Amino acid sequence: MPRLAIAFFCSGFAALLCQIVWQRMLGIFAGSDTISAALVVGAFLAGLGLGSIIGAKLADRLSPYHALLGFALAEAGVAVFALVSKLFLYDFLATDLAGVVDSPIAIFALCFAGLVLPTTLMGASLPLLARAVATSLDTVAERIGSLYGLNTLGAGLGALLGGWVLVGHLGFVGALGLAAGLDVLAAVLALTLLPGLSRIAPPPPARIATAEAEPFGSLRMWCLLVFLSGYIIVAMEIVWVRLMGQIGQYHAYLFPTVLGIFLLADGLGIAVASRMVRRMRDPRPAFFLTQAGGFALGAALILLLVWALPHWPLNQYVSADMQRLRDGGLVTTVLLTLFVVGPPSFLIGMTFPFVQRAVQQDLASVGARVGWVQLSNILGNAAGSILTGLVTFHLIGTAGTLRLLAALSLLLMLGWLWRAGRGRRPEMALAAACAVALVALPSNATLWSRLHAEQPGQTVAWSEDRSGIAFFRDENRPGAGPHGPFFIQGFSQGRIPFLPIHQFLGAVGPLLHPDPKAVLCIGIGSGGTPWAAGVSDRTQSVRAIELVGPVLTAHAEIAGRYPGSPIAEMLGSPRWALEYGDGRRALARGDALYDVIQADAILPEGSHSGLLYSAEFLEQVRARLAPGGIYVQWGPSRRVVATFAAVFPHTLLLMPGSVLIGSNSPIPYDPARLAQRFAQPEVTAHLARGNRDFRDYAGMFAEPALAWAPGSRRPAVALTDVFPRDEFYLNNGVRHTQALRRPEDLLAED
Repeated sequence: MPRLAIAFFCSGFAALLCQIVWQRMLGIFAGSDTISAALVVGAFLAGLGLGSIIGAKLADRLSPYHALLGFALAEAGVAVFALVSKLFLYDFLATDLAGVVDSPIAIFALCFAGLVLPTTLMGASLPLLARAVATSLDTVAERIGSLYGLNTLGAGLGALLGGWVLVGHLGFVGALGLAAGLDVLAAVLALTLLPGLSRIAPPPPARIATAEAEPFGSLRMWCLLVFLSGYIIVAMEIVWVRLMGQIGQYHAYLFPTVLGIFLLADGLGIAVASRMVRRMRDPRPAFFLTQAGGFALGAALILLLVWALPHWPLNQYVSADMQRLRDGGLVTTVLLTLFVVGPPSFLIGMTFPFVQRAVQQDLASVGARVGWVQLSNILGNAAGSILTGLVTFHLIGTAGTLRLLAALSLLLMLGWLWRAGRGRRPEMALAAACAVALVALPSNATLWSRLHAEQPGQTVAWSEDRSGIAFFRDENRPGAGPHGPFFIQGFSQGRIPFLPIHQFLGAVGPLLHPDPKAVLCIGIGSGGTPWAAGVSDRTQSVRAIELVGPVLTAHAEIAGRYPGSPIAEMLGSPRWALEYGDGRRALARGDALYDVIQADAILPEGSHSGLLYSAEFLEQVRARLAPGGIYVQWGPSRRVVATFAAVFPHTLLLMPGSVLIGSNSPIPYDPARLAQRFAQPEVTAHLARGNRDFRDYAGMFAEPALAWAPGSRRPAVALTDVFPRDEFYLNNGVRHTQALRRPEDLLAED
């Protein structure tokens, strides 16, 4: 058992490390929107489910020797795939087929094809290992629970160390290499145990009376219960990610933190309960108490958190108006995640050994029963992930999703009370707690107003769907039009009136280009960049693409409230086309060329921001520029500037605004002439409608520009799809561009 425990711990660690990297690689192919993310998760879970079925069918036909050999071979197979996976998942799918395949069915099929082999081997590993360690009915549930608990603890540590340390330091390919090494170690440890194991296959399962064979209920009933349990816990996990993303801002460390704490607490619950089951006469009450107790505690902690956020001391560290990416904000977010996620995950984790105690009644069918229970859990996980992420968030929001989970938990408890009879006070108390949660949880409007620090007298425009949350907090200044911060996914991405940098990013390209007929904006945000992109009367069309759909809904509400505003004009004018979608996939599809392409400003520390700063993305942009076309982008860090200058033959960095301009052709940059164009009455009037209090746009390029031309020495590429260093900003300190004075300054950092 000690060697197997280490082996299965390493297996769990490696599996989560692989999952983090594979999901990022496939996200480049499938897209960054939530529908595509759900397709990737579904493909991953489908492979695990297939492995569970194969393991369930195969394990009980094998001797302990051959079952453990099968486990070792499965681990070795996962290791091999981890080493070669980049060739298929990134080089082929993400690079060659991105934008070529649009059908969700085809995307799912290709993701499944890319993951089916390793995930099937992962799914089959637990039934095979269960067959190898099953020597006595008295200890089988404890052994399986202990091993699975250690596997889950390894997975949690893999998520935390992988997300916080390994991926940021090693990159995606290096992390996969480490995962492969851990899988090989697990296989070797298993192989060292083979000489002491029996090669005799077990007898067929005994055929005895049903009541005697299944005293705690049928396997089918437990599979249904495990399905519902898996649905609830994964739906809770997705709710936690959304809530903590708003509280602590979405960054590359957020999801590994929630997932890691969830898995570590879940694994601890499994380990503790595994020591209880041998002396447990009837595991059913314990299952229902921990299942409903986990949800009730989770709902109570969310209610407490939502109540406490506007008050001291939390409002000093995680207020919506602060940056929470570092220092006290980041530490507070991690502690709050531990507080909200850990205790309920621990309780629900305890259900796994209780289920094994209930279903393991015959040594000859141990592997099959482990496999079918695992399959039911995986199917519940898949349903919880896909239905929550794509359906319930979209239709009833986060608060509605929590109410749905409260109703499911209440139904589970009522079903048990109806079956078990009266007199069960703990179960009745938990049923009452679930009923209270059903009515006490706040509405979506109340939830998001508290999380975005709405104050009395303010008016809000907000929306939530499966792609995220947008929230505008209007300060209602008399005669000033809309006025306040605009939040997207927890970030204050801009303001209305528009921030000067956003208007400059939108206007500088059309004012530089001699004939900017077609403009593409990647990102809409608060609206400043696409609005300013229409500054030239030569511009016939401004196409703007936004990844978070509620941004458009919030803008429509603002436009209805302020019909004379720039937002209302953009939504009503045929010059502007504002649409929901993935800008990177839009570049990969079709063959349209643009005179000007520009990206709205995004913090390099934001989650998945690396996809809009990588060399591969910039190459996509180059391919969609019309002859003489230019690309405009914020240059927030030295790595962003270095990568940009390494890709575009002609590059300018306008200072002190830190705005990058790239082109395949010489850029017609004359600072004096550009300043004159910004001073033209029609340009001034257009930008003043976006922000009447700022006029010094010439000050954003008042310093000498840094320039790279063909033949000049270039910095090395610093940001790629498979190593977005700035996104992992705690591992790779982000150095800003303000101190750059010469192009050669970047060469010293290569």
